[in-house]
Order: sequence, then structure tokens, then C-alpha cells
Amino acid sequence: MRLRTLALLLAALLAPASACAQSGPDWITGLPRQDIAVASWPGGKKVAVVFVLYVEVWGQGQGPNFRPDMTSRKPDLVDEGFRQYAINFGLPRAGRLFQEMGVPLSLALNAQFPTAQPQTWKTLRALVPQAPILAHGLNNSTDLLPLAEGPAAQRAYIRKTLDMIEAATGVRAMGWSSPSVYPDAETFAATAAEGIRYTLDGMDSDLLSRLDTRPAPLVLIPYPPSVVDMGQYLSRFKEASDLERLWIDYVGEMAREAKADPGRPATIVAIGLHPFVIGTPAGAAAMRRVLEALKGMDQVWLADTEAVMRAAGQPF
Repeated sequence: MRLRTLALLLAALLAPASACAQSGPDWITGLPRQDIAVASWPGGKKVAVVFVLYVEVWGQGQGPNFRPDMTSRKPDLVDEGFRQYAINFGLPRAGRLFQEMGVPLSLALNAQFPTAQPQTWKTLRALVPQAPILAHGLNNSTDLLPLAEGPAAQRAYIRKTLDMIEAATGVRAMGWSSPSVYPDAETFAATAAEGIRYTLDGMDSDLLSRLDTRPAPLVLIPYPPSVVDMGQYLSRFKEASDLERLWIDYVGEMAREAKADPGRPATIVAIGLHPFVIGTPAGAAAMRRVLEALKGMDQVWLADTEAVMRAAGQPF
């Protein structure tokens, strides 16, 4: 009996990673949530990697600070210059890089950006004209989701965001990423009610999943906080070369796991990029090496958000 018990315990410990996939009530919203079964991505690949470039409005005196010790200065030319450089030079440089490397890119767009920075938006869009646009709220500092005002206010905010983006770009966004990464449990249902079909607000998985929202389900594309460049750069003081190693190791280990267990479900990671980091010359150089490395991994599919939805058979 003891031997049989030990054998069962050992079998559980050595069970394939695919057995860890779970479905049930979502821990944030309480709504039913199911993993989406994807055996493999196009070309038999087992790991999808989606790069999302954040195109954001911060406003004067708002936003990330390169030198927090200087924020009391009026004017704070150092931090304003840091932010403006990212807009004027960082975004076009990032667009050129992905165009030159032939790698798909998705854009998370603040609705106010095309009007606030028309020339930069025109330049960026010309570089990546096929990049899907995800709605990213109105701006990233002073006009965030009205979380304290209830679901109706959130729906109105989301609708306004979608309308403004469509008016400026001609695209009715079907994807969502909450501004300043600040949704709440009601945001998921509110986005779905306004026609959003997939979101990056789910940050807890390696697998696509489906949230049972109404009138249609909402797909959660995994967006783990540990791989977002700006948090690593500004809060954890990592340089672009550190992120290069992080991203290659992160995706490389997912590819190794897939090769070791071919029967496991196909996995996915969305990686958030910001022009403050990969839009500098050093950041672009590191990003180029990352893309070269990922292209060489036989298990990896480089995709955009809409290609992922199509490959997974999800309507949008």
C-alpha cells in the first residue's frame, strides 16, 4: 500500500505541465473562465510572442520621471525632455525597427494621442500600417478609467475612447489595455459590453482564456507584469541589455518546456514595450538582438494580437 501511495504521489509530481491548466471562476471577476485549447500555433509552433508598443499621452508635468529628484524644479526640463524624446524619436525608431525586422507589432493607443501628436502618429502608422490597434483609454495620467463611479461610467469612458480612436484612425478597436494598468473587476464586463473582444488586462497565465462576459465572451491574452519593459526600467532599474537577457530567457524557457512536452497546450506571452526604453538607440539595439534571437527559436511564433485571435478560432 505504501509503495502504491508513493507511486501515485510521484506520478502527480511528474505529471505534464499541461495538467496544470485550469478552468473555473475567475479570481478577479467571479465570472466563469475557461482556458482556450490551442494545440499549436501556425506552422506547428508552440509558443506565441506578441509585442505591444504603448503609444501614450502623459501631458506636461505628468508621467514617468527619469530623475525623480528633479520633479520639484519648475520647469523640470530633464524629465520633460525624457518624455518628449520618447515621443519625437522613440516611437518612430521602434516602428522602423519592427518594420526592418519584419516582425509583427500591435499598438496600444491612448485616444488623445493622434490629435495631441499628429505628426508622430502619422509617421508611426506609416511604418506599421497593419499593426492592430488596441484601445488604451483616453490618456495615461489624468484621464484614467472612472473606477469609483460604477460600471455605467466605465462603459461611457470606454465608448468615448473607442469613438475617438475610430474618428482619428478609421479603426474600431476590438482589443483593450487599461490605461496605467488600472482596471477593476467591473472593467472586464464593461469592455465586453462595448464591443471589445480581447484584453491585455489578464496578467496571470501562460494560456489564452475566455471570460464569460455578456453579450459576448472576452478573451484574455496573457500580459505578465514581469516582462513589461517600463516597470523593469523605472522601478527595478534594469537597462535595455538586462531586458534583452530577460526576454530571451523567458521565451527560451517556454520553448524548452514545449519541446520537452509536445502534448502540452500552446502557450503565449504578450510583452509590453515603451518608447522610453526600446525607443532609445541603446534600447533599439537590444531589441534588435532579441528579435534576431527569437526568430531563431523553432518553437516560437511572432504574431500580433489579431493573428492570435484568428489562430485560436476566436471571433472579433
